[in-house]
Amino acid sequence: MAQRHLDPTDPMAGPAPTGDALAGYLRAQATEFLRALRLHRETGSGANGAEGSVDGARALRRSARRISAGLHTFQPLLDTDWCEGMRPELAWVSGTLAMEHAYTARLERLLSALHRLSGSTASPGPPAGAAAGARADGAAGARTDAAAGARADAAAGSRAAGAAPVPQRAAPRDAGLRNPPTSTTERSNLTVGAAKAGALLDRQLTLARTRAHSTALQALGSSRFHAIADKVAVLASEVPLTRSASTTDLRPLAAAAKDRLKDAVTALPLVTAGHPYNAAALIHGLSPDTVPHPQDAPWHQVRLLLRLHRYAREAVRGEADGTSVVDLRLLSAGQALNRHRDASEAAAAAAQAARTPRIAPATAYALGVLHADQRHEVEAARFAFQQAWQKEAEAVSTR
Repeated sequence: MAQRHLDPTDPMAGPAPTGDALAGYLRAQATEFLRALRLHRETGSGANGAEGSVDGARALRRSARRISAGLHTFQPLLDTDWCEGMRPELAWVSGTLAMEHAYTARLERLLSALHRLSGSTASPGPPAGAAAGARADGAAGARTDAAAGARADAAAGSRAAGAAPVPQRAAPRDAGLRNPPTSTTERSNLTVGAAKAGALLDRQLTLARTRAHSTALQALGSSRFHAIADKVAVLASEVPLTRSASTTDLRPLAAAAKDRLKDAVTALPLVTAGHPYNAAALIHGLSPDTVPHPQDAPWHQVRLLLRLHRYAREAVRGEADGTSVVDLRLLSAGQALNRHRDASEAAAAAAQAARTPRIAPATAYALGVLHADQRHEVEAARFAFQQAWQKEAEAVSTR
């Protein structure tokens, strides 16, 4: 039973896996890629996407990521030119197919958060009056008198929501970022603005999702994708290993992937991640600068390195993630980093919506509170990762 808890990259984990094990792993993933592609084609890909088609696209992304990770980690055992040609193509497939799902999940996340923050009895999705208000928000940039337009828009949003008119004085864009709404007036402003903010987000993200869906369909029908599928089909039967691969131990290369992860985690501000509030991130969020928050990039990099480490363990072990203690700890850490990415991107979407010209003050206020909420979710995910990683470090030190 103790053997099950050993890291497969450890020399004590058992017989040395060689390039033959890597070839078997890559062939299995290539077969999964082809099976997923057949499922996607058989189930169709309508505008709303059949359930089987969604599952097929998800399986395509999953197998493409694993093949690409294997080529990255174990490149010294594979033909260099072939690896350099395949990796960017697989990344293109995975990234293109991921966008539609990402926009769908982001919209659902933001609307759920608006519903929770406003305390309304109905979901803040686009009701009839709010949808009209969102269109007015989006078109208000063409008005000559900005102040008058904002006042009329705010009053219209209040009447549509059935609440008292919002004060005509424009709320600052960072309203609500420091403290959650507590007074009756603040709660009223948030409730009024949440409906129109939800409609605005729905319009923007639904448009982005539709475009991503069209892009994915075009990609799957392109000659570029067919060329990739042909190469994967060849990979399913023939892996381009080097001459020395059959006698080379995979574990040093897998251990190097783990070391890169550990170095990246060491560079993270884990001490800061132990605190529940990070004001610097909130201040940056609604600034005119649209560049992604600089604090997020190192965490996103750790997420990618953790994925490479997990996939390297799979290749060495010859099977997918199991239920060992090590697997569960890594999965927990990976899930925390996935939540970190989702919350970070959702916060950026809320900030982008808040930059819509001449939107109603109550709408901007609701989007500001929503942005702050998602940045707090970012901090919570960082804390969760810190806890999971410390457990992993403590387990390694006691082995």
